[in-house]
Amino acid sequence: MFANTTGDVLDATQQQAMETFIRAGGGFMGVHSAADTEYDWPWYGQLVGAYFKNHPEGLQFSRVQPEREGKPQGTSWPVRDELYNFRSNPRGAVQVTATVDERMYQGGTMGADHPIAWCHRFDGGRSWYTGLGHDTGLYRNRDFLAHLRQGLLYAAGRSPACG
Repeated sequence: MFANTTGDVLDATQQQAMETFIRAGGGFMGVHSAADTEYDWPWYGQLVGAYFKNHPEGLQFSRVQPEREGKPQGTSWPVRDELYNFRSNPRGAVQVTATVDERMYQGGTMGADHPIAWCHRFDGGRSWYTGLGHDTGLYRNRDFLAHLRQGLLYAAGRSPACG
């Protein structure tokens, strides 16, 4: 689990160990700035699904819309967090499990389709990522905690559903 990591956090030996772990069927869970990590390691970028580009200043209010198979599922829930824009939209390479509504705040650059959480099978293992998790207050939100719980179950191989 990479929770709010940033920059280059693993040396070459550690990177090889992580690749071996995933290729042996292991799971990865990335939270928030895990997408702002290991820019010089292309394998990691594919594992995470998309790299961080930027974010509007401060915390923004929006709604998180869970989705399955490209369609909204269930009730959206409010969020106040640092909402990332990504270098590319990962949809098509991953299974998007939640989006945010850019119409509710200033500074989004992803447009009408702004994935904020996703998962995918990768290189023999599993990867789950959420762009949420910067603001400590979010960790008291039961919807966010359920979101993290499902991601952990998927990454640990305890649930086939990732969202």
